[in-house]
Amino acid sequence: MKRSKIPWQKRLFDIVTSSLLLIILSPLFAVVALLIKLTSKGPVFYAAPRVGTGYQIFPFYKFRSMRQDADHLLEQYKNLNQYSNVEEVDSKPTPSTSPSGVVLIADEGEQDEKTYLAHAKNETKGSFIKISNDPRITKVGKFIRNTSIDELPQLVNVLLGHMSIVGNRPLPLYEAEQLTSDDWIKRFMAPAGITGLWQVTERGKANTSEDSRKKLDIDYAQSYNVWMDLKILFKTPLALFQHENV
Repeated sequence: MKRSKIPWQKRLFDIVTSSLLLIILSPLFAVVALLIKLTSKGPVFYAAPRVGTGYQIFPFYKFRSMRQDADHLLEQYKNLNQYSNVEEVDSKPTPSTSPSGVVLIADEGEQDEKTYLAHAKNETKGSFIKISNDPRITKVGKFIRNTSIDELPQLVNVLLGHMSIVGNRPLPLYEAEQLTSDDWIKRFMAPAGITGLWQVTERGKANTSEDSRKKLDIDYAQSYNVWMDLKILFKTPLALFQHENV
C-alpha cells in the first residue's frame, strides 16, 4: 500500500500553520536558546539525519536537550533501553548440542539450536530506543522535553516539506534500517510528523511495547485523513505534558 505523497490539502495546512507558529513563538525560541546556551556547552539546535516518508532522509531539527556527547554515550546506556525486553545471550557461547543432537554454526561460532534462536530473536529487536530518566539529558533539556518545547524547531522541517504537522515520527537511521520487512514497511508510507497517533495514545506509558508502537504507526499510514488529523491535534495538548523522559 503505497501512500507516500502528502495530499495538497494537508500540505497547505502544514505551510500556513508552521509559518504562523514560527512567527508567534519566536520570543519563546529566543528565551529557550538563551537558557540552553547559558547552562550547557554546545549548540542551541540539534540536527540529526532521520528517515521519514518513503524512507527519505532529512536533517531533523530540535532544541538540544542532551549533552553534546550524547550520541557517543548511547552504547554505554544501551542496557537501560525500555524496548529491550529480550534476555541477553552470551556473545561467545560454548559448543553444545540441541535436544535433537544438532550443532549449528553461526557468526559467533558453534552453538546449540536454542542459543542460536535466542540470538536471532535479539537481532530483530531494539528498533526503538527509550531510556527512562536518561542520564544524558541536561536540566534545561528535561524541562523542554517534558513540555515538548524541544520539538518546536521541527516547524522548520514542516515548512521545508520534510515533515507534516501530524504523521508518524521520523526515525534515526539505526532504527529505520531494522524496519524494512513487509510487516513494518507500511509505517513509512505515511507523512513524517511532529505529533501523531502514537503520541496521543501511548506517550507517557512506561510499559508501552515496540510492536504496539509499530502497529499504531501502520494504522495511521493506512487510514489517515483530515478528520483523523484533527482528532489527533485536539488530543495533542493533553499528551504534551505526560512525562516520558525519552
